[in-house]
Amino acid sequence: MDLAVGGSSQSRENPASSEKREVKLRAPRVVYRTLRAIAHLVNRVYWRVSIEGAEVPSSGGVILAPIHRSFIDFFVVSEATRRDLFFMTKEEMWKSRVLGRFLDMTGAFPVRRQGTDRLALNRAQRLLERGEVLVMFPEGTRRAGPVVEGLEEGVAFLAARSGAAIVPIGVGGTTESLPRGSRFPRPKKVHLVVGTALVPGRRPGGGRIPRREVRELSARLCSELQRLYDVARSRS
Repeated sequence: MDLAVGGSSQSRENPASSEKREVKLRAPRVVYRTLRAIAHLVNRVYWRVSIEGAEVPSSGGVILAPIHRSFIDFFVVSEATRRDLFFMTKEEMWKSRVLGRFLDMTGAFPVRRQGTDRLALNRAQRLLERGEVLVMFPEGTRRAGPVVEGLEEGVAFLAARSGAAIVPIGVGGTTESLPRGSRFPRPKKVHLVVGTALVPGRRPGGGRIPRREVRELSARLCSELQRLYDVARSRS
């Protein structure tokens, strides 16, 4: 599941009405918790997911920012916290009406990956200001190789804009389980390393976000992700 901030959204919904539509968990609470329990069981039994590092903040807006090397990254990263999770997800996932409906019910919303999708950014900002946890892959799409570089600036921008903490996460082992192009994941061990939250500086009175601030925060995130990814790979 590729998560990114992209271009002007041409989604299924009318822009005027979709701008006002809040992202929320539309599945009944018992259904959502059952799905999370199933995900936890699969993660612990099939991929033997282990986790180390810092605790995800228990309250307030948080962006979980994992490395992205495999389709299953979004699945295993749910082990990082028991809090409800929301996902910014590439709009192509809504081509299937059945899958799209499931994503709508479980806290996902679409983003167009080319350019700047202001609708998706506004939805994400409202989620964070509401104190929710949003999963975004700062690399924008699945990458290959051991080097972390060229992060998209959407994560840093949203953090600076909303005041949300960024929690970087190194994910090791998912490439070996389900490399790009493979159809079925293999039962390889996966290890997560959760970094200390990066908290953007307070901006009195709000206003426009300086580009320099976004770039500096993104550079800090990139450096920390590289460190965490190196550790996660060595222990998976």
